[in-house]
Amino acid sequence: MSNLANKQCVPCKGGIPPMLEETAKDMMENIHSDWQLVEAHHIERSWVFEDFQSALNFVNCLGDICEQENHHADFELGWGKVKAMIWTHKIDGLTESDFILAAKFDCLN
Repeated sequence: MSNLANKQCVPCKGGIPPMLEETAKDMMENIHSDWQLVEAHHIERSWVFEDFQSALNFVNCLGDICEQENHHADFELGWGKVKAMIWTHKIDGLTESDFILAAKFDCLN
């Protein structure tokens, strides 16, 4: 488990710049290698499941983590597949909290 998973997400009040791309690349080393950095704007990861119900159950678990952390991801749910996309909506970019949330998601596997 990453040390990030032990941290708590910090609410963003806005007014701060998004994380620099080089910093985001460094942070990627602290989360599962299946996560992808997309245009230094957000991170995303996909999972595959045997059926729709398993994928739905997984999204619900991810949603519970989001609620506990008060930091919310976007999800795509389909038959046997889930994709999570994480960024800090208030600043339309990445913060440490996004990587904390990803690390917490990684703990489910």
